[in-house]
Amino acid sequence: MGKTKTKGKKIKGKKKNPGRKINNHTIKGNIKRKRLTKIEVFECSKLPKIDLHCHLDGSLRPQSVLELLAKEEHILDYQKELELIKAELVAPKDCNSLNEYLVRFELPIKVMQTIENLERVSFELFEDAAKENIKYLEVRFAPQQHKERGLKTSEIISAVIKGMERAKEQYEINGNYILSCMRHLSSESAMEIVEEGREFIGKGVVAVDLCGGEENGFAEKFIEPMKKAKDYGYHITIHAGETGYGKNVTDAIILLGAERIGHGVFITNDELAYELVKEKGIPLEICPTSNIHTKAVFSYEEHPFYKFYEDGIIVTLNTDNRTVSDLDMTKECCVIRDTFDLTFEEYKRIYISSVDAAFISEEEKEGLKKYI
Repeated sequence: MGKTKTKGKKIKGKKKNPGRKINNHTIKGNIKRKRLTKIEVFECSKLPKIDLHCHLDGSLRPQSVLELLAKEEHILDYQKELELIKAELVAPKDCNSLNEYLVRFELPIKVMQTIENLERVSFELFEDAAKENIKYLEVRFAPQQHKERGLKTSEIISAVIKGMERAKEQYEINGNYILSCMRHLSSESAMEIVEEGREFIGKGVVAVDLCGGEENGFAEKFIEPMKKAKDYGYHITIHAGETGYGKNVTDAIILLGAERIGHGVFITNDELAYELVKEKGIPLEICPTSNIHTKAVFSYEEHPFYKFYEDGIIVTLNTDNRTVSDLDMTKECCVIRDTFDLTFEEYKRIYISSVDAAFISEEEKEGLKKYI
């Protein structure tokens, strides 16, 4: 998520987009492809899905937020309050930047300060995902955000894993957690999460992440905690290139050992980052709707998702924040299908790439591939 202005300005009232360059060739706003016939259009709701980039605190049910608030506050008019809560949780269509987008997380974090609440919202996210045929879900969250009432890191992680495991028992879904470290906090804070989350590796936790507002050159600050994480056996995925800094992607891979990149949209303005991602086969966790909300791009048509795919870059399709961006994987799949005339075979290849990029065993990957 981040504020970015790609080359190729949006011209009001005109459909034509002057395009942007990727490695010295221009991406036009609209990809000209043969329109799919009615028979060729696949049904998104029935497809098996993989989501590798989903934030817990950006995906709470508005109704649940209201109910959790009601446990501590007197609510006079539930329906009125529900509408107000929705307005506070969902990013407006005219959201101008990553920083404005991140404001939508304040209320969810407020109600995610007890073990009971953390377990509940974790269960509900996996339940919602299972009901739209997501077969594997990696959820990320920042334990540092949930200590306002004195919870320990181990209690926080245990609570969300318990909610996830309860959902896995009831539904045909698998998943894991990624521990996010906030970039605006210190390196010591990140090291603390790495150390205290270590006992959960392979027991519901598979990776660490760096997230929050993106500044140019953020990686150097976190070299030591990410090195320690790698030594302990965590996988590493890093939010980078979500705002206008393509070089952050290079730094995330070279300095931090990133195996996947969250977003990575702005490798379009850094040739070294683009070639590094392509040559090393680093999967990009693409979240098109979120990228529009944070102004990484201005429309689906000008999103580089399909051009990346055509050029051999590994792309995965993800939600980022189901509530904040008011979407689910079915909607995201449908809009990409319709925007780029995506065929079923192309979707299948993206699904397989997502499975291969997941932080799970080869045996688990083979099981997920059987769904498609």
